[in-house]
Amino acid sequence: MAAGKTIGKTIVLLFLVIILILIGLVWFDYLGVIQAKQLFAPVYRLFGLQTQSAASINSVSSVPYIDLNSERLAKRLEALDLRDQELDKREETILQKEKENLQISQELEDLRISQEEREKTFNNTIKKYDDREVNIVQNARNLMGMVPQNAVNILLAMDDQDMIDTLRKVDEISASAGTDSVVPYWLSLMPAERVAQIQRKMTNKPSSLQ
Repeated sequence: MAAGKTIGKTIVLLFLVIILILIGLVWFDYLGVIQAKQLFAPVYRLFGLQTQSAASINSVSSVPYIDLNSERLAKRLEALDLRDQELDKREETILQKEKENLQISQELEDLRISQEEREKTFNNTIKKYDDREVNIVQNARNLMGMVPQNAVNILLAMDDQDMIDTLRKVDEISASAGTDSVVPYWLSLMPAERVAQIQRKMTNKPSSLQ
């Protein structure tokens, strides 16, 4: 009797397991998880049910996924747009700075050229003055070695400023040598009008006009 009861229980449990398996298969097929439509089609028709295919599940479930992807793509495009605008502004700022730097550089270059030209002009003036000074010294020494009347004739042929510079240089040379200057004697040999004109200029402008 005990063995018969055990066998009966085993058979019942086996049937229950089979029933549960069949119910699970029907349910998974209905959900579209597995494909068992041909096997369970009579059962579905018996209960008036319609199965969901994998394609229908995918089509339903893919809608939010597609919408989510579209939203993410739109946000990314918007971020890229903002980034492009920011880069454009930065590029515009950089170009403006470069333009300002080029302008400043050009101004500095112009100043440098102007400064070089001023220095060149100054150096030329100094050289010209130095050359003139050398010539005046040489002329003064030459005149001091001549016969007074010949020296006076040469002085009278000069313009007023050259004569004044030469006479002053003769005075300087004589003072340095500790001798008397011949300038007063030269002036005594010149026409009174020219002497008055020379002395007036020497009084008004004690230094060289050049």
